[in-house]
Amino acid sequence: MVAAALHLLEPEAPGAAWAPFAGVRPLAELRAGVWKVRERWEAALDLDTTTIMGAHVAGFHEGMEPTVTAVTAVRGPAVVARSDFAPAGEAVVLGPGTRRLTHAGRCVAWVIPAGTVWEGPSEQGEALAIEGVPLRGTFDLLTALERFLPADTLGFAAGTSDPVPAGSIVLGDAALVFCRGALVEPGVVLDTRGGAIVLEAGCEVRHGSRLEGPLYAGEKSRLLGGHLRASVFGPRSSVKGEVSNTLFLGYANKSHDGFVGHSVLGHWVNLGAMTTTSNLKNTYGEVALDVAGTRLPSGRQFLGTLIGDHAKTAIGTLLPTGTVVGAGANVFGSANAPKYVPPMAWGSEGAERMTEDGFLKVAERVMPRRDVAFTPERRASLAATYRRLLGGA
Repeated sequence: MVAAALHLLEPEAPGAAWAPFAGVRPLAELRAGVWKVRERWEAALDLDTTTIMGAHVAGFHEGMEPTVTAVTAVRGPAVVARSDFAPAGEAVVLGPGTRRLTHAGRCVAWVIPAGTVWEGPSEQGEALAIEGVPLRGTFDLLTALERFLPADTLGFAAGTSDPVPAGSIVLGDAALVFCRGALVEPGVVLDTRGGAIVLEAGCEVRHGSRLEGPLYAGEKSRLLGGHLRASVFGPRSSVKGEVSNTLFLGYANKSHDGFVGHSVLGHWVNLGAMTTTSNLKNTYGEVALDVAGTRLPSGRQFLGTLIGDHAKTAIGTLLPTGTVVGAGANVFGSANAPKYVPPMAWGSEGAERMTEDGFLKVAERVMPRRDVAFTPERRASLAATYRRLLGGA
């Protein structure tokens, strides 16, 4: 069977485990390693995504993602795949009788032949087992980062690369530096002994930076100094200080010193100077999250902060181990932030919230700074997000 379309199925109600991104952006548009979950499915199946199906992000729009719709029946030939599973990357060859893809006994995709209609998940039909990472919540994006980043960066060896920039100090194999149109100042240390380093077009790496692979820096990102290791920096991110095992989804700003480790930063996050995360408990035990009173064991020993889109921290903010900062929140007023900051919070404590108008005005000022137009569609998408998160407030 040749599948003509790919539809990605979001969880019906992502819940607290997916804070701070539930209701903010599709799980399919989150990064699992270098690539988004959507991109991993597309590569595995050699298909383009037609729709992302999920009511929790109705009206989401950034301009490059597939159409986001409610869950609906799907007519074959097609594949419906779960957004809460990230395929490892190997090509999936669908046999003529394959009707389901499974991982560890759980169904993660359904194959719909021509002339038939998918009306919802089922356990019927011939199954093909595939490799990947189940995503139980936002914290599992860090598990996927650890699993996928070494192979994801090595995958760039098949493409073109510039010579190692003159004046760079390479520790390890220089052939594992993939510089694809980046500007690297003399004196930058490129350490490939732990994995490959990928610097995309327009990326700027300043003198005083030490990059330790595996590491990926997206288009027009700015690495401004410090020790940066085992991380993914999405497009147009600015990074300085000490960063370890962290995902910058894109368009985030950390232009000053301070440590960020084992964390996930959403789009348009801004960290004030010396903002620092704790990523390990004093007891060296498992980190649990507290999301609006719901306790969530993570199964992880190392877990820093999960920060939602458009959130901001004040100078000198200290973020405890396993902190969750909701989308649009402004964290200030106390150096020691609470373990949970609600979406749109105005200050670290209390019930005050950003107004919808205030939230949109800040976004309208910020986004053009990264050459992103604040279109009417973007405004409507962010307004819908605000209303979902604050229950129509």
